[in-house]
Amino acid sequence: MRGVQIFSGTSHPGLADTICERLGTSPAKADLGKFANGETSVNIGVSVRNQDVYILQSGSDKINDSVMELLIMISACKGGSAKSITAVMPYALPLPVSSITILPYSRQSKKKSHRGAITARMLANLLSIAGVDHVITMDLHASQMQGFFGKPVDNLFAEPFIARWIRMNVSGWRDAVVVSKNAGGTKRVTSLADTLKLNFGIVTTDRRRPKVPVTMSDSTVFFDAVEDDPLPRDQRPFELHLRSAQATPPIPEEAEPVESPSNLLRPETPPAARRPSELEAAHDYTDVRVRDVITEAMVNSMISNASSVPPDHALGGSFDAAESDDEGSAPGADHERTITLVGEVRDRPVFIVDDMIDKSGSWIAAAETVVKRGGASKVYCIATHGLFTAESIDQMDACPSIDHIVVTNTFPISPAMARRSKKLIVIDVSTLIAESIRRHHYGESVSALFHLND
Repeated sequence: MRGVQIFSGTSHPGLADTICERLGTSPAKADLGKFANGETSVNIGVSVRNQDVYILQSGSDKINDSVMELLIMISACKGGSAKSITAVMPYALPLPVSSITILPYSRQSKKKSHRGAITARMLANLLSIAGVDHVITMDLHASQMQGFFGKPVDNLFAEPFIARWIRMNVSGWRDAVVVSKNAGGTKRVTSLADTLKLNFGIVTTDRRRPKVPVTMSDSTVFFDAVEDDPLPRDQRPFELHLRSAQATPPIPEEAEPVESPSNLLRPETPPAARRPSELEAAHDYTDVRVRDVITEAMVNSMISNASSVPPDHALGGSFDAAESDDEGSAPGADHERTITLVGEVRDRPVFIVDDMIDKSGSWIAAAETVVKRGGASKVYCIATHGLFTAESIDQMDACPSIDHIVVTNTFPISPAMARRSKKLIVIDVSTLIAESIRRHHYGESVSALFHLND
């Protein structure tokens, strides 16, 4: 290929060599290293003037170093008068990128808390400012991330390669069931199920905080419901029944309303600040106003005295904004867990599918659910990106419910890890990335790569 320079970062040189071999070229020379103070050093060793430059940088254990290395390489090529610069990111630590790019920090594509940062958008801005003209990705964790870029984005899919591997290597795959291990992966699962014309199911993990008893003060007010009232709601008079948290004599029905119920006002509201027309004005005194004032006082009293409510409860907003993916955080001891299997998997092979394998907890839980509860015959854990942090690969290997672990080579897997695992299978997707580079260089359509016919 003339007029093309393909550079490789330090994250995944093996994948870059394979891609260049398929394109009939070799990686362009670039000296990458670090200064004594830890700063990233980049020196482009060839001329890139009026050349189409492709920089392959996948994820790695040192994701921040990989990101800075990519940004500096883009800036160096931009300063060298490159015709165009395409960032090929097969994976960036937090999320998958199967072939040529998976964006780093792609998990952080939305706010997780009120003061959280949308880091994926910030990274997209950094790439644009550095001078990137085009981005190639694979199996983005959140498809809306394509909108973060002001430049064109090609999000490739590893599904055709996974489907081809299933057809060629799984006996009895026509009777299998494709299962999602969380609600967020249903689109990915149904897409693969449609491609293979299989049934699909889902394993859901419901995490709820335990019910915390609310401590009531002596001034807590309760409303007694009036049942079987023959009068319509708009015609019957308002009836208020009060009882204290402690045993106190009931309030007589003929008791006159208190002229100045200061104990019903908010503690922080000074008496001079309230409007006398609400309570003191006898000629404007109505049942509706009494109900509103007492209800407000009751709510304020419950909120001020319920000191046992967790500070990050949904009422505060941070609980609802928490990570929805079960890979994000494991449930603590103070959470309730309910695992539900939807779908018929008895005596059938099961393909548990997600975009990446990071931690092993949710995969093992899903596999044990479909085997022990559903009666599945075999379980294949399939993902585009195999991160395998900590001891996850060893834990999945030790799980008797998991028969095979299938990933692509978008994320670097050390030879030692590959030899240590007896269940790990790696699918090569360099052909897809190489073809996308070729088509982009020659100005051909890339849409055919989104729907490959096996």
